[in-house]
Amino acid sequence: MRLALAACFLAELAVLPAQAASVALVLAVDVSESVSAERYALQHEGIARAFETPQLIEAIAGAPGGIEALVLEWSDPDKIVVTVGWTRIADRNAAADFATSVRATQRSSHGLTAIGSALLAAGAAFDKMPEPAGHRVIDVSGDGMANFGVSPVEARDALVKKGITINGLAILSEEPWLDDYYRSNVIGGPSSFVLVAKSFDTFAEAILRKLVQEVASGPPDRPAEGLMDRRLNDSGAIHANAR
Repeated sequence: MRLALAACFLAELAVLPAQAASVALVLAVDVSESVSAERYALQHEGIARAFETPQLIEAIAGAPGGIEALVLEWSDPDKIVVTVGWTRIADRNAAADFATSVRATQRSSHGLTAIGSALLAAGAAFDKMPEPAGHRVIDVSGDGMANFGVSPVEARDALVKKGITINGLAILSEEPWLDDYYRSNVIGGPSSFVLVAKSFDTFAEAILRKLVQEVASGPPDRPAEGLMDRRLNDSGAIHANAR
C-alpha cells in the first residue's frame, strides 16, 4: 500500500509544471555598420563573460525559477536574427552553457540602425517562449540613433502597453548624446533605465552591471531600486540619479 501511494505521489510530481522564470530577457545587440569587427568582438565576449561572473550568477540564483535568456542581433529590418534561442538559466552550470552558446555564434549581418524594428522583433520573441515568465525585459544595446525602419517611439509604446520593459545600454563612441536619445525614444515600462558605456572598451562591465540590475529587480511587484539612469564613466564607476 505504501509503495503504491509513493508511486502515485512521484507520478504526480512528474507532471507538475516547472516554476516559471522570474525574468525573460532578450539581449538585443547592435550589429550595424558602425560596429566594427573589433567592437563586435568586445560586445560578443562581454555578454558571454557576464554569464560567467559571480555577481550575475548570484543574482540569477536568487531569482525564483531563474531566468530565460535569448540573444538577438539587429541592423536592417530584414537582418534581425536570433543567434541564441530561449535558454533557462538557474545556476552556474546553465550560465556557463549559455556563455558557451554565445561564443559559438558568428556575426549575423551589417546594415543600418533599425532600433524600432529590432524592438518589435524582440517583443515577438516572447510569444515563442517555452512558458510565460514573471517579467519580460528587452535589453537593447547600440551605438547610434535609429536611421531606418519603424519609429522606436512607436515600437516602444506598443510594447510597453503589453507589459514589456525596455532598458537601454547606450555606447557613446559615435554619438555622445545617445543616452538622452535612448531615454526619450527607446526605454520604457516598469523600472526601465539607461546605462551608459563611454566606449566599447567599457561595454563588458556595463553589460554586467545592467544584467545584474535587471535580474535582481525581477517582476515589478518585487523590491527594486526604482527608475534609474546609470552612467559608467571611464574609471568604471557608476553614477545613479533617481528619475
